[in-house]
Amino acid sequence: MKQPLAKELIAMACQPDCPVGRAAQVIEGKWTTLVVRELLAGPRRFGQLLTALDGISPKVLTERLRLLEGRGLVHKEIYPVVPPHTEYSLTDKGMGLLVVIKAMAEFGATL
Repeated sequence: MKQPLAKELIAMACQPDCPVGRAAQVIEGKWTTLVVRELLAGPRRFGQLLTALDGISPKVLTERLRLLEGRGLVHKEIYPVVPPHTEYSLTDKGMGLLVVIKAMAEFGATL
């Protein structure tokens, strides 16, 4: 990391409304970033997400989806059919996390 960028990030961290802190609150927890990763590929149904995210419980997945929806990152579409069909997709704001997930993937590949 370039030294000026590191100094800029440290200066931001001292502010009461630190952008890094706000971003960390949005993507908190292990499952949140993994849910976003799955939705980057396109709309998914709840069952598809549950299958793709090995080890996540239905309760935690529901909580993460509600959290992301509440923050305007995920859109929930309910189709009026029997049985009900629900799809989750990233909003434009949610798609902004692509660069974050990509950076995490690149960093993870070096470990």
